[in-house]
Formats: sequence, C-alpha cells, structure tokens
Amino acid sequence: MNEKNDWKTLSTETVYENNWIHVEENKVINPSGNNGIYGVVHFKNAAIGIVPLDKDNNTYLVGQWRYALNEYSWEIPMGGAPTEDYLLHAQRELEEETGLKAKKWQKLMKLHTSNSICDEVGYVFLAQELEQGEMQPEETENLAIRKLPFEEVYQMVLRGDITDAISVAGILRVKIALEK
Repeated sequence: MNEKNDWKTLSTETVYENNWIHVEENKVINPSGNNGIYGVVHFKNAAIGIVPLDKDNNTYLVGQWRYALNEYSWEIPMGGAPTEDYLLHAQRELEEETGLKAKKWQKLMKLHTSNSICDEVGYVFLAQELEQGEMQPEETENLAIRKLPFEEVYQMVLRGDITDAISVAGILRVKIALEK
C-alpha cells in the first residue's frame, strides 16, 4: 500500500468564493507524472448531522427541496458548524430544525462527504432523552418533519429513499449500535 502523496501542486487559483465555500483550481502533476488540473471545493463549515432517537425508538426526519439536486430530500436534521464546538452546533441544529432538545448526546462518527472533489468533513451525533420545543428554521428552510419508527427509517435507507450521505451513514451507524 502506497500512503505517500504522489500529487504535486504547481499553482492554485481561487475561482469562486462565498460565505460557505471556496473553490480553487490547481495546476498539478498527477501521480502518473502528467500535467493536469484539479478543482477543489473547500467548505468553510463542518457538516453536523443528528439522529434523534426517542424512548420508543422513533426518529425524526427533515424533508426539504434541495436546490443543488433539484429534488426533494428526506434527511436527518443537519447543518453547519463554523467552529470546532461540534456538540454545541448539533444541539442548535436539532432545536432549530425540529424543535427538539436532547439531554443525552453521543458523537457517533466523523466522515468525509465527497473526498474526491471537496474537503468537507462531517460529524454525526446521536441525540436521546428528547423533549419537544419549538422549531426555528432559517429563512432558506421550508421544512417538513416526520416522526417515524427507526426501523422504518433504516428500511428507507435500504430502499434508496434516503440518499444524503451523512444521513445514510448516521442511520446505518445507529442501526449497528442498536443491534449490539
């Protein structure tokens, strides 16, 4: 196994930037020794996903139209973390999107969402001992909330009804934890 970096960056140019991402084009020498270009999307926030699980093994999904996909998506509650206090941001996102607060939190995993084109890192949390409060969605969010048995949500992943990478990974990770 070769674990060394066989890429050489010759130059980097910013081609786009906004409040959430920074896109660069790199002139490179690839592992075969040939010249090429490589585009990279840098994310300014970490992604945070939360699998809320109540005492009856129900969970909550958030539905919304995803502009980039041009389709509707059912997902676990999630958002961005501009600082490394990931738990604090997970707590904020859960309450913002579902109105739920949790007394018990567990960090489940770290993941990279699409490491061939971006450096986005995600963290998934399990939230338990839930209390219902009031939703506070952002202006870009027109959310629908579904409370479903966790097993039904797991089956949605298996059928391909849930395709968001962080949601799929988080739901599969919780399924494994529940079977132990």
